[in-house]
Amino acid sequence: MRAFSQLLDGLVYTRSRNAKLKLIADYLRATPDPDRGWALAALTGEIDIPAVKAAAIRAIVEERVDPVLFEMSRDYVGDLAETVALLWPKPFDQPPEIDDGDLRISAVVERLSTLSRSEAPRALASMLDHLDASGRYALLKIATGALRVGVSSRLAKTALAQAFDLDVEAVEEVWHGIAPPYDALFAWGRGEGARPTAADMPVFRPFMLAHPLEELRVDLTDYAAEWKWDGIRVQIVGVAGETRLYSRAGDDVTRSFPDVAAAFTGVGVLDGELLVKGAAQGHALGEVEGGGAASFNALQQRLGRKVVSAKTQTEFPAFVRLYDILFDGAEDVRALPWAGRRARLEAFVARLDPERFDISGLIDAADFEALATIRTGARDAAIEGVMLKRRDSPYVGGRRVGLWYKWKRDPLTADCVMMYAQRGHGKRSSFYSDYTFGCWTGDPANGGELLPVGKAYSGFTDEELKGLDRFVRNHTVQRFGPVREVEKSLVLEVAFDSIHESKRHKSGLAMRFPRVSRIRRDKPAAEADHIATLRRMIG
Repeated sequence: MRAFSQLLDGLVYTRSRNAKLKLIADYLRATPDPDRGWALAALTGEIDIPAVKAAAIRAIVEERVDPVLFEMSRDYVGDLAETVALLWPKPFDQPPEIDDGDLRISAVVERLSTLSRSEAPRALASMLDHLDASGRYALLKIATGALRVGVSSRLAKTALAQAFDLDVEAVEEVWHGIAPPYDALFAWGRGEGARPTAADMPVFRPFMLAHPLEELRVDLTDYAAEWKWDGIRVQIVGVAGETRLYSRAGDDVTRSFPDVAAAFTGVGVLDGELLVKGAAQGHALGEVEGGGAASFNALQQRLGRKVVSAKTQTEFPAFVRLYDILFDGAEDVRALPWAGRRARLEAFVARLDPERFDISGLIDAADFEALATIRTGARDAAIEGVMLKRRDSPYVGGRRVGLWYKWKRDPLTADCVMMYAQRGHGKRSSFYSDYTFGCWTGDPANGGELLPVGKAYSGFTDEELKGLDRFVRNHTVQRFGPVREVEKSLVLEVAFDSIHESKRHKSGLAMRFPRVSRIRRDKPAAEADHIATLRRMIG
């Protein structure tokens, strides 16, 4: 456990991506099996220990630490595992119940995974008694499956590839077909085993991604244009009588959308956007081809659910708007040019249920200038922007220069007033970095009040964060647990991709991807925007 805790410490305090890759790669090379496999599973979020939950951890720590002290400490630190690791008191007479071998990652995972919910907390407490603060932190992060050390699943897999001189796309290709602790994967990396195969397994393949267009202009004789829809990117894999849906990060989301999986009867691998049906909306230049999708807010009603009721499926019917095809039957067609794959996709879609699957229509534009006009006029709530795809491009994982570009709609902006603040997590746990902001129901001089319209925790520099944190501390008017209500005097210019009706918020509105674009210390709070102004931005 000591080596893994040192790895986590290094990752927490390292910002450089290359430095993080080296730390993980060095650890994987130096650590024996199966510990390195379970460590990799922890870094990629693949460990699930049902018997250990946050409530159970709170219960065992409150048996040894004053509950008020614990809650105050957690409020300040901002992370459950870190708080417990720092506060945990060891007993004075420690019996030699556990040896070092029992605290290896593999031994910890295997033991906690076999215990019941009543037994696991006691075993966890005994393990915590034999570790220092860093070891306790590592143990709790493994047990809860919530590392949050600035490492994505893709970064960890890249580090594995670098450690053993493997192709990261090949690692991604077989990842979901191998269970932790990935014995076959490490045997392949050491040169002691064959490359694992994904044949007849519904495994995830890396998505092809796009670069931002920025100031570049492209020739539409070389590039096809289609709408970029505002849902979640999914990969549909149908093989050997089984269908799975994967998110862009490679997470299996099939359980959240069983209706879509059940409707897919083909054999192949398709790339598309998961959406919820809604009324088609127009734009300044007429109807968007293939509209009929609701806003992202509707899709959120189904995301992350392990069990989706029949009522929810009926109220929020999901479908997939398809972009591309990777496998046509058993044939890998990724090497074909985009134009050839498009023809294959159109033929494939014709055999699918039209209520659950359609194809993303191409945009008919004479030239780039005409496309720019169409993009500017599009106001469909489910449109994020435009995709530009080189007609001769193969389907390759990751971002490749010159092949695909994304041209997002310009963000909307509104001047809002900061209302509440909360501490962040990890490196931001000592700063008030999460801000809830609101707009006026009417003229504040005539009884208008502020109602929350969104929450943002990005868009500002480190220096600006320090200034915002100072403002919160110096202008707090009330405290509600970890939340501080502040004096309603600071205006934030907030950028957001779109805004939608929402019954979940008192204002009746929900912003999509809000972020702080400017701190308007020059503007009086009374001159911030009204909710009516935001309502006019809907759709």
